[in-house]
Amino acid sequence: MIKFGHQIFYMSIFNDTKIAFADRSTAQLEKAKWMFTAIQYPSLTNIGIGALNFTIKNNFPLVEDIVKNTLFEQFCGGETREQSMKVVDKMFNHHIGSIFDYAIEGKEEEEAFDITCKEIKENINFAVGNPAIPFVVFKPTGFGRLDLYTEVTAGKELTNSEKEEWQRVRTRYEEVCQLAFEKKVILMIDAEETWMQGAVDDLVNEMMERYNQEKAYIWNTIQMYRTGRIEYLKADLERAKSKNYFLGYKFVRGAYMEKERERAAEMNYPDPIQPTKEATDDNYNAAVDFVIENLDRVSAFFGTHNEKSTELALDKMKALGLAHDDERLHFGQLYGMSDNITYYLGENKYNASKYLPYGPVKDVVPYLTRRAQENTSVAGQTGRELSLLKKELKRRKGN
Repeated sequence: MIKFGHQIFYMSIFNDTKIAFADRSTAQLEKAKWMFTAIQYPSLTNIGIGALNFTIKNNFPLVEDIVKNTLFEQFCGGETREQSMKVVDKMFNHHIGSIFDYAIEGKEEEEAFDITCKEIKENINFAVGNPAIPFVVFKPTGFGRLDLYTEVTAGKELTNSEKEEWQRVRTRYEEVCQLAFEKKVILMIDAEETWMQGAVDDLVNEMMERYNQEKAYIWNTIQMYRTGRIEYLKADLERAKSKNYFLGYKFVRGAYMEKERERAAEMNYPDPIQPTKEATDDNYNAAVDFVIENLDRVSAFFGTHNEKSTELALDKMKALGLAHDDERLHFGQLYGMSDNITYYLGENKYNASKYLPYGPVKDVVPYLTRRAQENTSVAGQTGRELSLLKKELKRRKGN
């Protein structure tokens, strides 16, 4: 950190905007600057989201075109997996992988769950032998209703029809996990709200025990803004050692803080979220230590937009003399965000990836609006994006 007068400048290895925006045209950067400027105001963002959801739901084609050329272009690869390959190939030229994220949210019909399951299987087959696609991922609520997961997590007695429904959820997990194992493709299962996560963790642990006997093919996601996660990891590790299988984790901070706090207050149970941003950061960095200390059994994907946590992991790799491309350690950010981190990692031949959402514009709107809201709620994130965009635009104009 360097101080000049009243201004403070943070020295960072992730400040090279020429590397960060190598794949973005000046026009794209101008558009991104406009968009991040707009979404830095929570009240304006919430009004815009309400209007957007209404217009998309009521089939206003002009609005869909606007979304496609702004939010969708910034945060998504394309409407289909095949369309997204242009982005995949471009990023892989910079040693950056892509993780296809079928970004359809909010569906609750069995038919929709079956379609998502089929899509994930196709993603697994698509990833076979393709180093540009190092992981496949799915959201638990893509395979079953949130309320059903919640009941199972709470240990409630299910009706006969709910038991049959839960068995269909289990079958979807079993089918994709078995296929990933057979095809030797790493499959990550995302994390969601705490009140449904227990059922997900139990399912994923069962799949890890079954399919991770030779290496970690099935990976769980751990939200480090939650309390008790280090203890959870330690218990996981003891179980894996006793049953002789490997563990794979994606580590994130988390994306449902306001919702989690509100529900805990309304239902009068302890807040499951760390009390401060600093406590969350400490918890995340403790997870980095946990992985580094247990690499004989644990592989990790550090999904973070936090520069300090990323640099901490790099420092620990260096201290141990680990290769930049050690197959047990990966880093990733969301497409359209924190390119300064991802492209630095790619430039230096670390295992770097982008989460690359795709899907029909209308169906992806819930994902896009959630992404916009998250940007407004993460302290400093939007401001950091804007400062980097402005820096690169200034650099280009000076050339």
